[in-house]
Amino acid sequence: MDSNRGLLTLRRNGRETMNCSWGTELWDQFDNLEKHTQWGIEFVERYTKFVKERSEIELNYAKQIRNLSKKYQPKKNSREEEEYKYSSCRAFLMTLNELNDYAGQHEVIAENLNTQILSELLRHVQELKAERKSHFHDGRRAQQHMENSWKQLESSKRRFERDCKEADRAQHYFEKMDADINVTKADVEKARQQAQIRHQVAAESKNEYLSCLQKFNKDQSEHYYTLIPLIFQRIQEMEERRIERVGESMRTYADVDRRVLPIVSKCLDGMNKAAESIDPKMDTKQVVETYKSGFEPPGDVEFEDYSLSMRRAVSESSFLNARGENRRRSRGKLWPFIKRNKLMSLLASPRQPPPPPPTSPSPSSAVPNGPHSPPAQQREPFAQRINGFMSSKHRSLRSLKRGGTSSEDYSHLPPEQRRKKLQAKLNDITKDLQKEMDQRDALAKMKDVYIKNPHMGDPNSVDPRLEEITHNIDKLQLETSKFESWLADVEGKLLEKGDAQRRQSAHYDSQGHTPVGNNCAQNRESPDGSYTEDQSVETQFKSRSTEFDDEFDDEDPLPTIGTCKALYPFEGQNEGTISMAEGEMLYVIEEDKGDGWTRVRRREDEEGYVPTSYIKLYFDTSVKGAMTYI
Repeated sequence: MDSNRGLLTLRRNGRETMNCSWGTELWDQFDNLEKHTQWGIEFVERYTKFVKERSEIELNYAKQIRNLSKKYQPKKNSREEEEYKYSSCRAFLMTLNELNDYAGQHEVIAENLNTQILSELLRHVQELKAERKSHFHDGRRAQQHMENSWKQLESSKRRFERDCKEADRAQHYFEKMDADINVTKADVEKARQQAQIRHQVAAESKNEYLSCLQKFNKDQSEHYYTLIPLIFQRIQEMEERRIERVGESMRTYADVDRRVLPIVSKCLDGMNKAAESIDPKMDTKQVVETYKSGFEPPGDVEFEDYSLSMRRAVSESSFLNARGENRRRSRGKLWPFIKRNKLMSLLASPRQPPPPPPTSPSPSSAVPNGPHSPPAQQREPFAQRINGFMSSKHRSLRSLKRGGTSSEDYSHLPPEQRRKKLQAKLNDITKDLQKEMDQRDALAKMKDVYIKNPHMGDPNSVDPRLEEITHNIDKLQLETSKFESWLADVEGKLLEKGDAQRRQSAHYDSQGHTPVGNNCAQNRESPDGSYTEDQSVETQFKSRSTEFDDEFDDEDPLPTIGTCKALYPFEGQNEGTISMAEGEMLYVIEEDKGDGWTRVRRREDEEGYVPTSYIKLYFDTSVKGAMTYI
């Protein structure tokens, strides 16, 4: 009955309760509810900390993924940038870009975790703490009211008990006095009046006790059936909201990942598409386009009858020829593939004073090893021819390895590569020319507008810029004519070579045998752009250079004793020298011996001398003892 009365009271206050209500089921568990709600708030704080750490992990992961993608991106003006003409390298670049977008989705996850979960939970925890504090404050106040009412009831009860006892004693005293015949009538009357007073006080105490008892019962009923159920119901609702908010946060936690899955899937699809775009045939064709030299394969080596030399004394030259012939038969090298001759650093080392450093602001305008340089000392014809042939070969191969552009017309490149470079350069100049012409037309229209409407601007203010653009156009037109002539020249040579090769192939097919070696050797271009006149002479020099290669192939390279930085560009046109660009870093393998030249190395197979005044040295003192080895 009491429980139903409490439920009816709550309904009258406009609050419906569940069958399992904290207010009715846990009416005496105030302290446990206080501990439980505190644990609930701590659980929300713990979950909030978990979401925060997950967000930090996502941010760090995204940062590391972005750094990884950036690390393997091609550097500008580097050899890596040229590699991306192959489909496999382009696919790798697409994969890096997709990986960068993939990292962006993890940043989106972190951002959504912070905005949709973390900030909401932090705000909710603060609200929970304030609401919980208010509810339990009301509960403690209700308990304090009950304690005060109980104290009043106990006080009135004790006072009623005391007054009843005193009234009883006064009544016994009156009866005793009334029965005693020796007591005067006045004393008996006085005792009777005292008894009546005590009975009256006891009656008043009884009424007060009854009033306090009724008040306490009413307060107690209201406390346990109205106030405490109402407070506990609010606490229960607060706890249910807390649990519901945690559930919503957990669903949002999963949805944050689910929402980025389509984009992540697109990134992965992009990576698959990049992998499918790899074309091995196209890449191998690109290798041909990149490294095709345009040279004709060397022809057959003609027979040289050395039996004639048996009738004359064996000379040094015939001995070298025979030795070279034996080595050529055993090794069978051809000039485009001969190893770098390590003896060239000795035979072709500079024999002249180094050029002075340029004094003009643009060092490139100076011509190293030009007409002002002293001529090289005369050598014997044999060594001079070997050095000339081998140095031209090394310069060409060095240019092919570096892909350098040491001359404006790219004459250092093979014919096919030269044609491609000239065509690319001509296309760039044409674009720049068109851009300048568009600017000139725009300025001309602006000047016409200023002439017709002087209030809009001064027509003369456009003239300086027009003159500058006109000068640029004239300069670009000259450049265009120059490169067009070079391109026409190299295309003509390639066309002549193609016709000669087709005629040669037709002759071979009709005769059934290979043409004579001298015919093949005629008009054959060497790697540095020169033409050999005599096949036998070239073969003789090949055999001798091959002999030198064989003798020095096992020689260890000189140790590095430091580094140097090129202060000015140097073309290195003489034998034994090496070209360098301004600002280039090289390895020093032999310091200046007083002749003004320093021996350096670019890579393992590129060594030579450069002017000491053209470089800034940084010696390594730990290997100083090895600098004079030669």
